[in-house]
Amino acid sequence: MDYLCNMIKRKIEKRIKSLEGKYQVISVTGPRQSGKTTLVKNVFKEYQYVNFEDISTREFAINDPKGFLTSFGDRIIIDEAQHVPDIFSYIQVTVDENKDKRFILTGSQNFLLLEKIAQSLAGRVAIFYLLPFSYEELDGTKYHTNDRLKYMFTGGYPPIYDRKLNPSEWLGNYITTYVERDVRQVLNVGDLSNFQKFIGLCAGRIGQLINFSSIGNELSVSYHTVQNWLSILETSFITYRVYPYHKNFNKRLIKSPKLYFNDTGLVCALLRIVNPDQLNTHYLKGEIFENMIFSEIRKFQFNHSSKKELYFWRDNSGKEIDCIIEDSPQSKAIEIKSAITIHQDFFKNLRWWQEISKSKNASLIYGGGDTYNRSGIRVLGWKDCTKVFQDQ
Repeated sequence: MDYLCNMIKRKIEKRIKSLEGKYQVISVTGPRQSGKTTLVKNVFKEYQYVNFEDISTREFAINDPKGFLTSFGDRIIIDEAQHVPDIFSYIQVTVDENKDKRFILTGSQNFLLLEKIAQSLAGRVAIFYLLPFSYEELDGTKYHTNDRLKYMFTGGYPPIYDRKLNPSEWLGNYITTYVERDVRQVLNVGDLSNFQKFIGLCAGRIGQLINFSSIGNELSVSYHTVQNWLSILETSFITYRVYPYHKNFNKRLIKSPKLYFNDTGLVCALLRIVNPDQLNTHYLKGEIFENMIFSEIRKFQFNHSSKKELYFWRDNSGKEIDCIIEDSPQSKAIEIKSAITIHQDFFKNLRWWQEISKSKNASLIYGGGDTYNRSGIRVLGWKDCTKVFQDQ
């Protein structure tokens, strides 16, 4: 995968490099196979690289942590750092005593890595999240596509592009490996088949309000078990929640969050979609398209250090805004439609939002390719979706 990632420059590189001198410890985390190792090797070429997946290296660090940390000079990349939990305390002492020491920590078992960072390195570490390729990163490369269905189906995991793999096959194996390697680390159960069914149920509910009781009933598990399982998916960057906007323009608000995946290719694999053409007639086509737009916006935020929160708005009468980006002085309202032809009805909720919120910053993202303004609302083709961060 090194060749591919050297070709495709990750947008987050500049941010990471800019903080090297300001923090002695930098952590790069994210889902498995998102390109973390290749990224840090490319950005920090002068650093010594060690991987705790290697048993002999891991045993050295476990048995003699002080000796290990002095054996690789002042610049060290530690991959899969969570495999040696005690090393974080020793890194804390090392950086407190020696201001010249620098550590880059990566890991895929994020529920373990982030826990150890919070315990030992709070205030000493800059944390970055690397998601799979964004459309912005693929644009201008030989992997660029103008076909939104193909991009939704393929997703952004680098190995699929690098090795020219069948997305549904590779992503199916990815889920199985994730459950066997990572979930087993934190779930004290022998049979994980029910958890795998749970992931499939989540894929069938993207863009919908989360109903923990309904999911629990289908799996014959408790409400609290579903909450716990969803937290595991979120911490390992498989899914995330989008919460309803909190401003009380009226009191008839929906309070439940919506569920999305970080990668639509993964959704398609879980839904047993085997080629892009199937998406044309799939009952969740609109939700998968909406998920793709949300994910592109989130990737842009992670890559460009935007901390603006994403919400949705829905009241009990059925009026809804798909996405609201909280911003000052005016929040940005976004409607998302998978159609490639604009219909007048697409603007109805945005105009309603402009009226009740007194905000004029409204955008429609659709499945076509043209970008223009229409009666005070910005219309963005799907490839230009991250232009919502630009002021109107």
